[in-house]
Amino acid sequence: MAELATIVLAAGKGTRMKSKLPKVLHKIGGKSMVEHIISTADTLNPVLNIAIIGYKSELVKSNLEDSNVKFAYQNQQLGTGHAVMQAEDLLADFTGSVLVLCGDTPLLTADTLNRLFQQQQREGIAAAVLTTEVEDPAGYGRIIREQTGDVAQIVEDKDATAEEKKIKEINTGTYCFDSQLLFSALDKIDNDNAQGEYYLTDIIEVFKEENNRVAAVVTDDKSEILGVNTRRHLVQAGKILQKRICNQHLDEGVTIIDPENTFIDQEVEIGRDVIIHPFTTIEGETEIGDGTVIGSQSRIIDSKLGSEVTVEHSVIREAEIGDSTKVGPFAYLRPGTEIGKEGKAGSFVEIKESKVGNQSKVPHLSYIGDTMIAEEVNVGAGTITANYDGEEKHKTEIQSQAFIGSNSTLVAPVEIGQGAVTGAGSVVTRDVADNTLVLGVPAKEKNSEGEN
Repeated sequence: MAELATIVLAAGKGTRMKSKLPKVLHKIGGKSMVEHIISTADTLNPVLNIAIIGYKSELVKSNLEDSNVKFAYQNQQLGTGHAVMQAEDLLADFTGSVLVLCGDTPLLTADTLNRLFQQQQREGIAAAVLTTEVEDPAGYGRIIREQTGDVAQIVEDKDATAEEKKIKEINTGTYCFDSQLLFSALDKIDNDNAQGEYYLTDIIEVFKEENNRVAAVVTDDKSEILGVNTRRHLVQAGKILQKRICNQHLDEGVTIIDPENTFIDQEVEIGRDVIIHPFTTIEGETEIGDGTVIGSQSRIIDSKLGSEVTVEHSVIREAEIGDSTKVGPFAYLRPGTEIGKEGKAGSFVEIKESKVGNQSKVPHLSYIGDTMIAEEVNVGAGTITANYDGEEKHKTEIQSQAFIGSNSTLVAPVEIGQGAVTGAGSVVTRDVADNTLVLGVPAKEKNSEGEN
């Protein structure tokens, strides 16, 4: 089997999106459209991925910085043929097959691309074109077939005759070429057409003139060839992708009560027997352990949840939650939050950049910031760790088995000792020793006779 390279066309502006962003950077399923198509193509193990970039190229380049991609620049958008020409130098020493893909077709599957590649290789032909049949082909290039079934020509919609416009088999804009024949043919096309552009489709006629075969690979799944040109298309593509993602999780043992009203990014990992209630959004590289229950209207971003966790109506962002911990309702766990096993962050609790130990509980109406809470600590309602003095952030430490009374204010930097207790309403400005009770404003130690 010959080697494979890919070219992804990502240079256009996408004026119909009415956006400051290049079209290919609009996201579905947590990733930009161009990321989707490149990651799909990458499953075929190409030796080289090339992205053709132009409009706001630095933004596209930045978006793909973690991908194994080289870049070629199309500074003037003079058509798809012209775009592919820009990759010639990068492929000068390459011999094999070249997949040409559009950066605005995020729904193409690896199976379909592999079929296209395999047919071009198996038959040793100049090109294989991915096609499909639609009831309304308006706007698409039409596939003109020879009697043998090979592709004779692809006619763009604006250049098609009335008879050609009746053809329902369309070009999807996805191809697999013999690399040597591809660039040889590109040298022979011109821009003598209604758009004044260099059409990639024109090389089909060049191949035929040189007696090189072009075959069609038909996909019956019309949804995967959807090209996104407008915000409506973006919504349509997003719904199709969400259905795929939810079906995959359902097949792997996840219960999704209402898939049509549940939004899960493609990179999310979910264990078995997880139950997800409607209007939940799970984003980024979130991981959820077995048996966890996610309540309605929760949002979880780039977080790791253990097994048997319960989340109700809460926002969790870049946090780690241990097994059998309860979160919410209406909790906000901000970046840097770590909660151990069998813990609790209850109703209207906000935690950021803090560690909460095993079996420790912050049940309600509290703010915990820049704090280390050890194991088996109880934090009463209305507690605040006052971590900011107007210039700098400071740390609070609460040792194991401490009991923080309701409406306590812990003014950092401060440490509450093991087994220590703060009375309700206390303002703690100094460290509290182990097994000590403090009361008042400011809090003072209560002696054995019951006096301060």
